[in-house]
This record gives sequence, structure tokens and C-alpha cells, in this order.
Amino acid sequence: LMRVLKELCSGVKVILADGGYRRELIENIKNKFGYIIQVVISSYKEQGFRPIHKRWIVERTFSWLDNNRRLCRNYELTFDSAEEMVKIAAIRLLLNKI
Repeated sequence: LMRVLKELCSGVKVILADGGYRRELIENIKNKFGYIIQVVISSYKEQGFRPIHKRWIVERTFSWLDNNRRLCRNYELTFDSAEEMVKIAAIRLLLNKI
């Protein structure tokens, strides 16, 4: 995935990740590809429930994409067709914003 990201999106410098990504994986990606991985960890005990800003944006986008019938279940047989359905859904979202 990092190789493909490097080829397609050369402007990406920082990747936000969940708390499950730690130590060796972060160092390997930094050394091989030059990306900085920021691990987002929430502490609900101290401050109660507060949505994490960057994570909330991603979850909201996934929720918008899930409103499409073809994306709410795994109907596609190939990865390519699933990827195209996500692109069509994103185009539809953008057109609705105009």
C-alpha cells in the first residue's frame, strides 16, 4: 500500500493512524518510504467522550459513502469494481455539494 501511495500521491507527508500501529511498523515505513505516521490515541477516562477531530472527518466520510446501496454490503466480486464504485460514490457526493 505504501508503494502505491508513493507513486500516486507524492504530496502526502503525514499519515494518521489508529492506536494499533506502533514501534517497528512506524519505523519501517519512515525508513523505507519517508512518511511520518502520527498515531491518534484518545483518552476517554480523563475528559469524557469527545470525538477526535481528524478521525471524526474520516468516519463521517465513510458514513456518507455507506449511504450508497452498492457500498453498504460487499456486492463487488473484484477489487477493481469495488474501487470504481467508491469513486462513483465520491463523485456523487461532490456533485451534490455544488
